[in-house]
Amino acid sequence: MAAMIELIQGGGVTSAKGFKAGGTYAGLKTPSEGILDLGIILSDDPATIAAVFTSNKVVSPSVTLSRKRAKKGTGRAVVANSGCANCAVGAQGLKDATEMAALAASHVDVAPEDVLVCSTGMIGVELPMALIRQNLGNIKLDGKGGNDFARSIMTTDSHPKQFAASVEISGKKVTIGGAAKGAGMIHPNMATMLGFVTTDADLDPAYAQTALKQAVDDSFNMIDVDGDQSTNDTVILMANGARGGTKIAGGADGAAFQEALTYVCQALAKELVRDAEGAQRLIEVVVDGAKAKKDARLAARSVAASLLVKTMVHGRDPNWGRIMMAVGKSGANLDESKIDIYVNGIQIVHNGISIPYSRDAVVSSMSGDNVTFQITLNQGKESATAWGCDLTEAYIIENSAYST
Repeated sequence: MAAMIELIQGGGVTSAKGFKAGGTYAGLKTPSEGILDLGIILSDDPATIAAVFTSNKVVSPSVTLSRKRAKKGTGRAVVANSGCANCAVGAQGLKDATEMAALAASHVDVAPEDVLVCSTGMIGVELPMALIRQNLGNIKLDGKGGNDFARSIMTTDSHPKQFAASVEISGKKVTIGGAAKGAGMIHPNMATMLGFVTTDADLDPAYAQTALKQAVDDSFNMIDVDGDQSTNDTVILMANGARGGTKIAGGADGAAFQEALTYVCQALAKELVRDAEGAQRLIEVVVDGAKAKKDARLAARSVAASLLVKTMVHGRDPNWGRIMMAVGKSGANLDESKIDIYVNGIQIVHNGISIPYSRDAVVSSMSGDNVTFQITLNQGKESATAWGCDLTEAYIIENSAYST
């Protein structure tokens, strides 16, 4: 039975009980009206911590420090900066990440080892610690500071990305809130993105890690903008148990929480793709009828990541051969002669070959903000969904002069 999930309008990381957040401008980014670049999330009480990090072999020391601290499974706060990735800067990077955590810990009166650190921005530049020392104390944390935190982690994002929902579990209404950033350098296995999820549910630590990994696999690991993967990718879940009730460790309660957590993560993931650099259209790729879940995921991710598919969507060109190509190269178990393809609900391929359809109708359907490809493999009962965006001239222009 599906969980009853209720959207919280305007919600974010402070929607869950017992969380505060805030942000400030510290000078890490070029000044402009309303810009923020340094933020903190704080749990009033010790929280269970689960986290997933980049698989890139070049890693920011901010990730190194947070990965180490997340292993103990508990914490109180996260401090995050934008404008500087704190990556490829040698031994100084870990010293600076450690100091930034200590500064945040002092500001919110918790132990330094209970603070995780996240950074995003330009690679190869040291954190401007003099500015951070001078301005971190200006962060004012309260229960309405979620929006300021979401703004403080933006880089090329055009707007803050935040979302919250509630779900009733064993008679208790628990809330899950989140904020994320990312608009480019995004590819499955996370991307140049940071994600923060808070909940007032009481979670068993082992369950929390498993639930977050599954939610990430079905959301942030199923999106693509440009095929590149960042050095700083991090998703952190903080669960403080402020709502009370039985500790969730699996079973029916765990299934309900998992569904709500995945729902929040997918909403944030789709916002990342929708706001991708230069993007005009969101691409949703639904692969069903697969023999195994792995096959569905491989095929969906391959189509969403294909540059040729992205450009065809930008040009509103129903060149379905590119979809077949992307499915075929994915490594998924399939039979070409059984594949059906639909574009926004209009079938254009049956049993691997073209069927009569109105080209004008398909082109017209691809003119909207969302384009959905359904690829039915007719091999089994498993399915998966991935999300991408079109590739436009604006993406090339923006990224050709990113550092200048």
